[in-house]
Amino acid sequence: MDNNIEERKALVIIDLQKGIASMQTLPHPSSTVLENAGKLANKCRESGIPVVAVRVTGPMEIMLHPKVDGDSAGFSRRERPADWDQYVDQLGITSGDILITKHQWGAFYGTDLDLQLRRRHVDTIILCGIATTYGVESTARFAYEYGYNQIFVEDAMSDMSAEAHEASLKFVLSRIGMIRKTEEVMKMLE
Repeated sequence: MDNNIEERKALVIIDLQKGIASMQTLPHPSSTVLENAGKLANKCRESGIPVVAVRVTGPMEIMLHPKVDGDSAGFSRRERPADWDQYVDQLGITSGDILITKHQWGAFYGTDLDLQLRRRHVDTIILCGIATTYGVESTARFAYEYGYNQIFVEDAMSDMSAEAHEASLKFVLSRIGMIRKTEEVMKMLE
């Protein structure tokens, strides 16, 4: 990665909330994803880079209910505990963070994420979260269409299967951004 390029970055963390982070994920366990996302969030705050925490929530009546053959990621039709949509402690949410609430997979549609980023002149998004093929990829596709540069933190995201995670990285995310490990991004932020 060329560190000489003047970029205005923001860290966008997708769905690291108690209900989703409690699911089994592959190839990285959610504990690894949470640890790495927490490190990135702290480093970004120290560096003056905006941290955007996105969560999915809302009453079942307003969630999307398309007719599908599969289980629609399994999140939307189950009973949820009261703290299902609360951010995980590892993120260390602060009053300076930008909090976005969404009601579908992607973080741009129906939210003010694009407005919040553009007001801060952000042109590069560092993206992580759970699940790679749902919230992360959906957000990344919108970001690409909106013209953002993207850095995907491979070991700060995971999915319901290793195959899905790897396929998203190989066939989609590598074509619309750069894929890096947490330690590489941490060095880039120094």
